[in-house]
Amino acid sequence: MAETLRLTFPGSQGDLAGRIELPVGTPRAWALFAHCFTCGADIVAATRISRALAEAGVAVLRFDFTGLGHSDGEFANATFSSNIDDLVHAADHLRAHYAAPTILIGHSLGGAAVLAAAERVPEVKAVATLGAPADPEHVTRMFSEGAERIEAEGEADVCLAGRTFRITRKFLDDIAAQPQAERIAKLGAALLVMHSPVDELVSVDNARRIFDAARHPKSFVAVDGADHLLTRPGDARFVASVLAAWASRYAFDPEEPDVSGEEGAIEVSESHVGRYGQRIRAAGHALTADEPKPTGADSGPSPYDLLLAALGACTSMTVRMYADRKQWPLDDVHVALRHAKIHAEDCENCETESGMIDHIERRITLTGALDDDQRTRLLEIADKCPVHRTLHAEVDVQTSEVRG
Repeated sequence: MAETLRLTFPGSQGDLAGRIELPVGTPRAWALFAHCFTCGADIVAATRISRALAEAGVAVLRFDFTGLGHSDGEFANATFSSNIDDLVHAADHLRAHYAAPTILIGHSLGGAAVLAAAERVPEVKAVATLGAPADPEHVTRMFSEGAERIEAEGEADVCLAGRTFRITRKFLDDIAAQPQAERIAKLGAALLVMHSPVDELVSVDNARRIFDAARHPKSFVAVDGADHLLTRPGDARFVASVLAAWASRYAFDPEEPDVSGEEGAIEVSESHVGRYGQRIRAAGHALTADEPKPTGADSGPSPYDLLLAALGACTSMTVRMYADRKQWPLDDVHVALRHAKIHAEDCENCETESGMIDHIERRITLTGALDDDQRTRLLEIADKCPVHRTLHAEVDVQTSEVRG
């Protein structure tokens, strides 16, 4: 199940409050999600899409722009340019503490913001817009009746979606000066334009203008029947599924080296989830490892957990193979293990007489119509599993450096 991490990081006018939807295991990619005008990171569309993407393996940071939600600053002092700056600050934070985003996603005016911010985040390979205006000045139609007062008085309170916001002339001047068409034409990333043909706030003609202005590779997907805020759960799930499939072609991590032909070959590299997260490739299979909180991010089992898992799996397989060969009525094998440090003097069968030693408790449950002799023999066989023998044998580990 995906995990939500709450965080704060420096923005253009103070700290910004965000949430990372973190997938189970190593993220296949990192994304930034920009919400719509006067909305927030917890708006239904942003939350549902981010969580659905996390289920598909994409880690997503969504955050409140300056002056909104739990972020610092005054909304009246925010501009479209400051929103772009906030996005760049968010990307900088991900790059420094996790991994740089390769995907930018923006909803409504947030879509215009990610199109503008893309050139300042060099790692970005894919940009997706949802119900975005072709020109950010489109947003002024939402408060057209107050625009004259803003021009005359320098600022005015306007009502948007039942809430009052102070809009300044500085905001109007800034949004009118944005070279959005030029930015779209120069976009150096794959583009996905998603829009509802019946969008009641931003007409689908905006999608056509964005699409026509952009270079290839570009794609358009209609979110048929959806409202502007994508309030129906099915619409958000559809958007997320299309996003994940499309982004996998451009922005996902490259395939790890295939070691499936090398028996016993394992490759481990940092996942950049927290400080200690690791990604593991074992014969074509993907695993993760980490330290538990608060030392690590708990994004996977610890190294000792994996060691116990190896012993438990080997034990169960070995017992099963022997029982099958003997045609004994073994229905199920369950192995529970626990690792601890104990004093050497508390160990009756250990050669070490002082200090601390590693102690593994292994409890095996055998289910089936087995007699006592069969159960005793299967427990003896458990001690002969290859991993068990390795743990008791002399092991030679040779380490060398491979310079990249």
